Amino acid sequence: MASQQQPAPAAKPQAPAPTTITTLGEDLLCESEIFVRLPSLPSLVRAAAACRAFHAAVRSSPSFRRRFRALHPPPLLGIFFDSDGTEMPTFTPIRRRSDPDLAAAVRDWQVAECRGGYLLLLNWRSEQIAAYNPLTRALDVIPMPPDEISDDCRGEFVYTDFFLIFSEEAPGSFRVVSLCHDESRLRAAVFLSTTREWQILPWTEDVPAQPSGEKHWLRGGTQAGGLLCWSHARKAYKVVLDTVTLQFSFIDLPEHLKGKGYLYMAGETNDGKLCIVSAVEFTLFVWLRRADADDDVQKWMLDSVIPLEGEVLRATESSRADHGAIKLKVWAILDGIVYMSTFETFRDYTQPCWFLSFCLVTKKLEKIFRKRNDSHVHPYTMAWPPSLVGNNFRP
Repeated sequence: MASQQQPAPAAKPQAPAPTTITTLGEDLLCESEIFVRLPSLPSLVRAAAACRAFHAAVRSSPSFRRRFRALHPPPLLGIFFDSDGTEMPTFTPIRRRSDPDLAAAVRDWQVAECRGGYLLLLNWRSEQIAAYNPLTRALDVIPMPPDEISDDCRGEFVYTDFFLIFSEEAPGSFRVVSLCHDESRLRAAVFLSTTREWQILPWTEDVPAQPSGEKHWLRGGTQAGGLLCWSHARKAYKVVLDTVTLQFSFIDLPEHLKGKGYLYMAGETNDGKLCIVSAVEFTLFVWLRRADADDDVQKWMLDSVIPLEGEVLRATESSRADHGAIKLKVWAILDGIVYMSTFETFRDYTQPCWFLSFCLVTKKLEKIFRKRNDSHVHPYTMAWPPSLVGNNFRP
């Protein structure tokens, strides 16, 4: 009798491959909370450099980059100090000794603005403008606006400011905007890096409450949320230029700030909205524009009053008497971070003062460094690396 054949043993099911972070899809990495939870832009750069999958995930999602930038302000790398071009601008870094190459690069140049990792430099002697990245050494030299910008001028012709405008989603192109005015009107000129030409806009109509023949009737301007803004030196309003439409408009200031531009600075919140921050002794007053409940008209409204005396004194290990008569001076508001200093240098030019930062979202005060103030202050923050920008994958 033939022996019965035994059935073959059933195949042992294969264990599923373990899931690792490198096998996660780009959507999970970027649109979930994984990459967003990284604490800072340098942390994201290190993560993206770990493998090709991570790098591609960050490059392929503009929406993720917008969200990450909204949650994590660019880290401060240092501060440029500029004395109206009469002396060589100096750079004070946060964590290392001053780089002599950075200082030499801006010799004979005046720092007009720090924006997105670039310096906008002016050289009145050679009549040139330059967009310069101190980290990559990329330099783009631009001619001054043509003489036609002063055509049909009434009275004195005055250059007010130059601004660098670029998109972090298109890092290869940029614009430079120049503002000028005569005795009662405004004019702007725009340089396009794509055409290498200046576009001169028409003179505006007479501004509200004409400045009665004063030569300099606008204070230094600022860039915030797609707007360029200047306060009138004596009247309670701001001149605003929309960088998209290139149209001028005027917005009122809180009446008690009339003619007191030295007490406040305009800047941008972490979500790119226009704000004003003023300092009275050790207290910050933050103003935002909101619609009035009664007439739905946009107005400046006091958003918060932030006493900082205790925190400043603890951070600087000092007393009230150490910081001068006015206590705090606001220099800039970038991405919701207020950059300010104490007042020792203004009381005694030989004395250093403390430079501080304060986050309007987290309400966290941080000590930057101690240094003698050299006039104009330009915080220099880390730009989004171009290697992490690539929009040909998905929106």
